[in-house]
Amino acid sequence: MDQHPDLIIAGGGLAGGLCALALAARRPERSILLVEREPRLGGNHVWSFFDSDVAAAERDLLAPLVVARWPRHAVRFPAHARGFAEGYNSITSARLDRVLRAALGDRIIEGEVTRIGPDHVVLADGRRLDARATLDARGLGGPPEGLDCGYQKFVGQMLRVPGGHGLAEPVIMDATVDQAQGYRFVYCLPFEEEQVFVEDTYYRLDPDLDRDRLAARIADYAAAQGWVGAVVEQEEQGVLPVVTGGRWDRFWPEDDPVARAGVRAGLFHQLTSYSLPEAARFARWLARQPALDGTALAQATRKAATRHWRASRFERMLARMLFHAADPPERYRVLERFYRLPAGLIARFYAGNTTLADKVRILAGKPPVRISRALEALIGVRP
Repeated sequence: MDQHPDLIIAGGGLAGGLCALALAARRPERSILLVEREPRLGGNHVWSFFDSDVAAAERDLLAPLVVARWPRHAVRFPAHARGFAEGYNSITSARLDRVLRAALGDRIIEGEVTRIGPDHVVLADGRRLDARATLDARGLGGPPEGLDCGYQKFVGQMLRVPGGHGLAEPVIMDATVDQAQGYRFVYCLPFEEEQVFVEDTYYRLDPDLDRDRLAARIADYAAAQGWVGAVVEQEEQGVLPVVTGGRWDRFWPEDDPVARAGVRAGLFHQLTSYSLPEAARFARWLARQPALDGTALAQATRKAATRHWRASRFERMLARMLFHAADPPERYRVLERFYRLPAGLIARFYAGNTTLADKVRILAGKPPVRISRALEALIGVRP
């Protein structure tokens, strides 16, 4: 282990892990350390992406991590169901952990970072690790300072269904479920004939997560599908920000001397909370940068993240519409209408590559909410 590496990455989740893999593969001459507080890198998660979400160079980075790929996927709404002939891919924490350990070996350190500066980290056990630069990829750890947010909250369970579940392709959004408390959908990934990952997701303005309630809803959904005797093999949960507005310079002050990555850098889709495409793009970008000291890396990463913030204004506007332009039971109509649009537009939206023509198309036609409520949502919340 290098006692004074070029870079210390704090946080071995998706963003930090992809940065480490990109540097190990493409800049092997650089010495790096990856510090993670949990015994397993990546925590306990399933991450997924559409084929169109990432460019070929990012696909090469992600390929060793993919545990399943399906050629099609589907969505379901009360008045609309649709299939898409586009590939969908999933990554698990267990695979991320294995690949990272094979690539990095003893350059992985288990420990909780309690303090981070541009050229060092301090761990909970008192150890200080020095480096030319540091990168903070530890996630948000709570409501993001300076940003106006609603939240996407979820519990996901890997179920073992005796006799099989009968799903041939992922259902990435089943919004035929009860909508009384706000926009809600169930997400299903059929990994094996008898194994299916089921996630209950809903959007609310508060960040509080009722795990037991969501677990009960998954059990009810499984029963409604006829999955008799389904057994929970593993579980994950999360609360993700859906950004409606805010002050970027409060979220990431210009004089902050520490570089950031992942959701801690605001690098996620601000309506869907979708972070994998941005994490892959950022990792590729980082591997193209020259070796920098901590201050220079902080400035470079903030500049890159600021570009993303400015480019995401349209997504923040749509998030305001979702939360503030319709009563909770009617919010699903916004997404139901969206999924009637051309497949290419939908793919570009998820990938964060929405064009001006796409934005016009999304907003054109009869809105699924009252115009007066839409205007209130747009001007009544800080942009």
